[in-house]
Amino acid sequence: MKKILFVLVVLLIGTEQALALDYAITGLGTLGGDRSWARSINDSGQVVGSSEVDSNLSYPPIHAFLYDGETMYDIGTLGGSGSHHARGVNNNGLIVGSSKTLGYEHAFLYDSTGMTDLGTLGGNLSGAAGINNTGHVVGTSRLSGGTGDGTNTHAFLYDGISMHDLGTLGGTYSAAFAINDGGQVVGYSKVAGDTALHAYLYDGTSMTDLGTLGGTHSVANDINNNGQVVGDSHITGDTARHAYLYDGISMNDLGTLGGSSSYAHGINDNGQVVGYSYIDGTSVQHAFIYDSTDGMVDLNNLLPSGSGWLLEQAYDINSSGQIVGRGTINGYDQAFLITPVPEPCGLMLLGLGGLLIRKR
Repeated sequence: MKKILFVLVVLLIGTEQALALDYAITGLGTLGGDRSWARSINDSGQVVGSSEVDSNLSYPPIHAFLYDGETMYDIGTLGGSGSHHARGVNNNGLIVGSSKTLGYEHAFLYDSTGMTDLGTLGGNLSGAAGINNTGHVVGTSRLSGGTGDGTNTHAFLYDGISMHDLGTLGGTYSAAFAINDGGQVVGYSKVAGDTALHAYLYDGTSMTDLGTLGGTHSVANDINNNGQVVGDSHITGDTARHAYLYDGISMNDLGTLGGSSSYAHGINDNGQVVGYSYIDGTSVQHAFIYDSTDGMVDLNNLLPSGSGWLLEQAYDINSSGQIVGRGTINGYDQAFLITPVPEPCGLMLLGLGGLLIRKR
């Protein structure tokens, strides 16, 4: 019996890791308009993003939202009219993004009491893009004298007290998109002479240029707690952009779903990557998930048959493998949340293991 149990445990471990997954899909709805977009999800399943608020207007206002697993809530504004976007949420439910004030768009930090204006690096414009579980926020801000063409606009880190300039890779512009719990920051920056934009990794002291996949430009969109970075880069000849995974040494090209270009936007601590890719030489975008075992997989192929959804862009993935992004349903752009569901055969094997172990 001991031998049987040993073999069964090995079998079950292997099966659990290799289970093919399908996904259950939830449409998050809107705040009253026709369209919505989900940008970030935490490990509790809270989702943030943006939504139109009035479908009766030709140019409906866009507000930031929080989805708590059942309902989408408008989290308000900094007092101005126009667009307001939520772009990051941490495991404590703190939300960051950008909101119109009575003058310009500013970075905000939202908690249960409302939005706090994080200010700027001296200019008139800022926006927050990421927050870690210690409450540190990253984003982009104009400096004093900064202009609309991006000159003198820099990445920032807000440490809970004040906003700090992270500098550049030698050029006049930088932006920050994500920060992990170790304080590592990623984004992109113009290099010396403003001849190119390159992905960077900031380690708390300085920026390291991550290079490219052989082309001119690259960007880093997310980083996990293991220091793995994802983004996209021009390939040699600048004929297309490809999603990449940076493993601490070099960029690894993740390929495409058959089309010319792909873009990686999110990575969890398990190394699962999400983004979107053009397919089959067309201009159609499909959301993807990538891991080291299965490579890049079209998420539309993992939905229930007849769902009616086309998943176009995936933006974030949490530790449970839940994914959020933007898709199309009934002709409208809508925020989606998909949750992995083990295939029935895998569940049956796992249940059988439990029965045999109990029998012994």
